[in-house]
Amino acid sequence: MTNIALPLRVTGSGIVKERSLKRSIDGLIDLLLTTPLFSATSDPFFGFVFNNVKFEIFNEHEGVVYDSSDTGGVYGLQGLYDKKISGSSRNMNTYAAELKEAIVNYEKRLDNVTVSMTYMREERQVYVTVKGVIIATKKEYVYRNILKIWN
Repeated sequence: MTNIALPLRVTGSGIVKERSLKRSIDGLIDLLLTTPLFSATSDPFFGFVFNNVKFEIFNEHEGVVYDSSDTGGVYGLQGLYDKKISGSSRNMNTYAAELKEAIVNYEKRLDNVTVSMTYMREERQVYVTVKGVIIATKKEYVYRNILKIWN
């Protein structure tokens, strides 16, 4: 199985391949994290809903995002503003659960996916951890990233 490198690069000999399975999976998760929902024309559901609220009002004490529009939510997504930023994918009312759903839908090389997101108020950063098992190798997989908060 060949893994395409992300970001996508085309050379004279074709599309650049990624030799490391872990780096290939990391690249797809990076892409999911940085792509807002409804921004990819070929698949509007590719991405992570957290990017759709990055310009909204953020309550640091409650760890939630407020809806600053009078339209009832971004693109009509119900419950978008009821989610907690800090939490694990085991809790349905968290952005971590949304990210887990995106990873399960688009990263078929992982199994037993869990996601945690921890907001550090003093640092204004969200620590993202994704764990799972790489299906092809049966090895444990861990991905870590830090998202900077927009306030």
